Amino acid sequence: MKNEEIKQRIIETTIGIIEESDGDINNITARKIAQNSGVALGLINYHFGSKENLIVECCKQIINDMLLGMAPGKVNYTADDGLNDLERLISFASQTFDYIYSNPSMVKISILSDFKDYKVDGNSAFTQKGFQMALRGNFPEKRKKLIAFSLASIMQSAFLAGDNAKAITGYELKTKKQRDRFIRDTVTMLMSEMEE
Repeated sequence: MKNEEIKQRIIETTIGIIEESDGDINNITARKIAQNSGVALGLINYHFGSKENLIVECCKQIINDMLLGMAPGKVNYTADDGLNDLERLISFASQTFDYIYSNPSMVKISILSDFKDYKVDGNSAFTQKGFQMALRGNFPEKRKKLIAFSLASIMQSAFLAGDNAKAITGYELKTKKQRDRFIRDTVTMLMSEMEE
């Protein structure tokens, strides 16, 4: 078996283990990954440097696959959906925030990894591009990017605040109703700021 095939088998196996554990990566061992993928334990370090690096790579891939649901090619984003830009961006952001709170361990790894080495093809930037696609009106491209960047950054910071989120934001983000209100208020604020 070629190195690339072995590497892909390890990634696919690890993704399966992460999904089976509902995103709780704390009890995933390199030994279990090696056993389930049918490779020697040393190959994990050979291909990824460590179990932690492998898990970061897998979390990024899982989240990227989720984000592709909002990507061009999956849906005709120019088709009339009956929503205005504000409603569409609220919808995109609410879906993303629900995913974040349903998969906190993976998302935290992905966000912190992006912050450590921010790239234009990372999950954070990809999320921003998805948010930009919600804005179909006559916004200059620069303004769309600023709204999308601001929204993604606010959502990430609020999520990373964890148990302190309510004290910091005024919203109990662990409940869907409060998350939705937070998104609606944030998007409304950003959009109104951009109209001035």
